[in-house]
Amino acid sequence: MTEHATVLLEEAIEALVGDLDGFYVDGTFGRGGHCAELLTKLSPSGSVLAVDKDFQAITAGENRFSKDSRINFVHGSFADLTDFIEQQDHIGKVSGVLLDLGVSSPQLDQAERGFSFMRDGPLDMRMDTTRGLSAAEWIASAEEQAIAKVIKQYGEEKFARRMASAVVRERAKQPITRTVQLASILAAAHPAWERGRHPATKAFQAIRIFINRELEDLDILLKQVIDLLEIGGRLVVISFHSLEDRCVKRFIRDQERGIKLPKHLPVRDVERGVRLKKVGKAVKPSSFEVDQNVRSRSAVMRIAERVA
Repeated sequence: MTEHATVLLEEAIEALVGDLDGFYVDGTFGRGGHCAELLTKLSPSGSVLAVDKDFQAITAGENRFSKDSRINFVHGSFADLTDFIEQQDHIGKVSGVLLDLGVSSPQLDQAERGFSFMRDGPLDMRMDTTRGLSAAEWIASAEEQAIAKVIKQYGEEKFARRMASAVVRERAKQPITRTVQLASILAAAHPAWERGRHPATKAFQAIRIFINRELEDLDILLKQVIDLLEIGGRLVVISFHSLEDRCVKRFIRDQERGIKLPKHLPVRDVERGVRLKKVGKAVKPSSFEVDQNVRSRSAVMRIAERVA
């Protein structure tokens, strides 16, 4: 199994940490790379709430950090972050929220999780295996139009209709329950193979995003995060998909603009409802990091700070 390499590790923690005694949230704990670095920066009074949909990740984290009382774990989605923070009595007192979106290497490399078309396993794809439909269950019941819409919308795959048609045609012959089985169907339906890229890549990514409500959860989190942060608190988001990055970029831009008013009015930012400001430009991995970890190549990190 590939050891998980944390993307933009130093850059993310440097952007996140302002108050060494502060309360921070890692909304996508994964295998704890960012959390481990974060804890080295914080004082004995600082603390971290680690959240993850994946129960395996939470279990691994509790074992790894069992001797550090500064970190607590919650199994769940960052979409429910307000509830988790309320239980900690930290609404409006969070010094920073970090999101490292997408899947981790352990999830991709465990065939039984069903995320990878390169390893044969049950077609699951759920980050939280305790709830919701698996990819196999959805594939078995979804209408052709719905499958095409997911592949097109979340995968930005131009051959979505052909792929959906092939899936429906093949499932009528036998149930589609394995990753390699689905990948083969999708690949056969794709007429324009790109060199160096498996033709099922975008479709698999799209189905995973849909099954796990990844974009919906991100949208829900963004709508609540400003109220959770203290003044000066930071939001740091690492995205690996253009749709995720677009969502974060648009959110920060809209918050910086505030209420739309006629130009040249003598109105202060606070009167326009400006509560968040962009910090620096989008950050991407260095060429050295990409050489060391090819999975980092599509990463984009954006930073914002609460100002009101």
